[in-house]
Amino acid sequence: MTLIKSISGIRGTIGGKPNENLTPIDIVESISAYGSWLKNNHVNKKLKIVIGRDARISGKMVENICIGTLQAMGIDVVNIGLSTTPTVEIAVPLENADGGIILTASHNPKQWNALKLLNNKGEFINADDGKQLLDFIAKNEFSFSSVDDLGEVTFKDNYIDEHINQVLNLDHVDVDAIEKAELNVVIDAVNSTGGIVIPKLLKALKCKQISEIYCTPNGDFPHNPEPLPEHLEDLSNMVIEKNADLGIVVDPDVDRLAFVCENGEVFGEEYTLVAVADHITDKKPGNSVSNLSSTRALADVTIKNGGEYYASAVGEVNVVEMMKAKNAVIGGEGNGGVILPELHYGRDALVGIALFLTYLSNKKLKMSELKNSFPQYTISKNKLALSDTTDIDLLLEKISKKYKNVKQNKIDGLKLEFENEWVHMRKSNTEPIIRIYAESENEKTAHNLGERFVKELKSLI
Repeated sequence: MTLIKSISGIRGTIGGKPNENLTPIDIVESISAYGSWLKNNHVNKKLKIVIGRDARISGKMVENICIGTLQAMGIDVVNIGLSTTPTVEIAVPLENADGGIILTASHNPKQWNALKLLNNKGEFINADDGKQLLDFIAKNEFSFSSVDDLGEVTFKDNYIDEHINQVLNLDHVDVDAIEKAELNVVIDAVNSTGGIVIPKLLKALKCKQISEIYCTPNGDFPHNPEPLPEHLEDLSNMVIEKNADLGIVVDPDVDRLAFVCENGEVFGEEYTLVAVADHITDKKPGNSVSNLSSTRALADVTIKNGGEYYASAVGEVNVVEMMKAKNAVIGGEGNGGVILPELHYGRDALVGIALFLTYLSNKKLKMSELKNSFPQYTISKNKLALSDTTDIDLLLEKISKKYKNVKQNKIDGLKLEFENEWVHMRKSNTEPIIRIYAESENEKTAHNLGERFVKELKSLI
């Protein structure tokens, strides 16, 4: 059982003891710190927060505690209920709110939940803000409002429709092209809020046939909710059974997106962003950004279309900061996260789906043919569990010295760039593990490279 308090948010497993798991006490403490941080930055202002959640079993319980705590601090709440991370991000500026909270542990299994915290732009708070928030938690000195100054709660259920309408109005979404393609689509929403929003989006995009599996938003995840190939067997089988053009899978909070080809093969979550970026930069040449652990194929398509590619540290907030600095027209992460600044600076599966289906429809190719049209790389994704006493920095410094003659990037862990392949090793922001990603043009060499560095790290531990 685990509790992680970091600049990326508050994440943990439900149940157990305070300060060891995500208990009601830890939730109250964290939300009180967030409210205190907002009050410190907005003196003498009546604050308003937007809150939404995925369909996790613990979601309603966590929601009740969060809302009650915010009310106790004299902060008004706009509760948009079962929603998605990007929908909450869009709702914050539309409500002219001072911040937002998304209750979701993203791709983590059902025993996890988390508090994702937003600023008044609907963007994740940055590292400096996160450090201030952690200081408030550490001090544990909170002030609550008197009975006459308690916050008020308003419930609004219109933001999913508003989100879909904004996606439909994007410049490079072509509903007519999608309708003419007469697409037959299967959707796996892992029994979370994607089961509410994605079928509705696909109908609005005028897909001809839509089949649903695991679209009941009850939080009972039928498989590991991370959209990785090894978790998509049921979707692949349904695509073949329905003779569908493609399958779509999203994670529980609908900010990550992956596809399955018509033949049941996985398209590859790394190529979600690559395909969308090819579509955008072909129509609107410009720069792209992804993190250090993402495929080099994004650089290939961006440069081909006349733009420049930049790599950031891992983490959505880091990608967004670099996108702004480099005036990127598209960006995201290789985990299937697409960020389109034209709408908002956040990973958004709805945006990704609409742009991808437009791209696919205009290409007039089968999914498998589209997949084979891109530069072919394979990323091997590995991880190694850590103990509380493991010194990650020391481990990576030892690796760095051993490979001192290899090109290195140390902005986030350690990335070694060999002639035709790379390996990136870094501590996870969300789990007590070290991630080891390796990419090569050959599947076997990518896996061998990843396994090699897993063994090297194990030997050092």
